[in-house]
Amino acid sequence: MTKLSRKEQRLRRHARVRKFISGTQERPRLAVFRSSAEIYAQVIDDVAGKTLAAASTVDRNLREQTNGLNKTEQSRLVGKLVAERAKEKGITQVVFDRGGFRYIGRVKALAEAAREAGLVF
Repeated sequence: MTKLSRKEQRLRRHARVRKFISGTQERPRLAVFRSSAEIYAQVIDDVAGKTLAAASTVDRNLREQTNGLNKTEQSRLVGKLVAERAKEKGITQVVFDRGGFRYIGRVKALAEAAREAGLVF
């Protein structure tokens, strides 16, 4: 039996969770992706297959604010921004999808910032 790479392990975890988690119009999915350098968050309606709101550290509006901050602080800003953009569209409740990543560090910081900004999950 061959050992799976870290990416393959994460994708398996993600697929296992996605069997049960799906975003609807009333309660879309807040999906998080974390690369080694950046973090991305999207609010997705899986039924329609549409992204309703998104934010990331590569976002032009956040680029200037993230200079000099560590990755966890950048994640907090992304969480706050995605929550604000979702609330502008009338979205207050979401299902959290951590994308197979552990709920620590940057993923946790993003989730808590989104909660503080008004998203319920």
